[in-house]
Amino acid sequence: MKQTLVTAFALTTGILLSGCGTTEESTEKAPAATEEVDLTAETDAYKEFALEQMDEFVLDTEKFVTAVKAGDIEEAKKIYPIARMYFERSEPIAESFGDLDPRIDARLADIQEEGQGEEEWSGYHKIEYGLWVENTTEGYAEIADQLLKDAKELRARVETVEVSPDLMITGAVDLLNEVSTSKITGEEEIYSHTDLYDFKANIEGAEKIYEILKDQMVAKDQQLVDELETKFETINSLLAEYEDGNGGYISYEELTKEDTKSLSEAVNQLGEPLSMMGIVTE
Repeated sequence: MKQTLVTAFALTTGILLSGCGTTEESTEKAPAATEEVDLTAETDAYKEFALEQMDEFVLDTEKFVTAVKAGDIEEAKKIYPIARMYFERSEPIAESFGDLDPRIDARLADIQEEGQGEEEWSGYHKIEYGLWVENTTEGYAEIADQLLKDAKELRARVETVEVSPDLMITGAVDLLNEVSTSKITGEEEIYSHTDLYDFKANIEGAEKIYEILKDQMVAKDQQLVDELETKFETINSLLAEYEDGNGGYISYEELTKEDTKSLSEAVNQLGEPLSMMGIVTE
């Protein structure tokens, strides 16, 4: 049976070739397989950036914890939004650790949504409540110590992360989505109203990913690069209007509905082209 099939195949092939007027092998080549784009340099650069941010996060968290344990409320309030910016910039990697991220960054509402009680709440936002609502650091020493331990553990674990182009691209979009949902409403920093610091850090985190991938994108779609340049410039210019003149930002409570609407529109207009950065992998 096998011999018959082979003979039949040979006869069919001969007929097809004679029908073309030649018995020579066809010169038409099959399309070459698409080579996978090598983005190793870019993923390495992003991991280096994340580690640098984590180093600074640990250092500022140490300063924050020292101030909290010393009862220096004003110093703790000063350090609080700056330290958190390092965390927010590198959140695409930080949030991959499902146990550490909530211990460091969960709001009370997040804890309650998970069916947990206030006694299980920890991290920066827990201490934020003490500083801005209770106006005290008493009773927060243990929480502060745990926060520092978690920050150091996070820094160590980031070393183990395998950064992929997808993590970067998805991460940039997620950073922007976070701005357009929880941050634009003011619910992220519900006690301190330092939302604009987080807002800026998320934008910077997304922009860093764009900058790392930019050279690869230029070869694919210069128009997209130009559009992203313009959109980032727009949102950064808007945020600059709310600087307090001392290297920080005004309270989010000072913004009008028109202000938040303008910021929201700028974020949404940036989001669409940012989601197209995946062209670098094609």
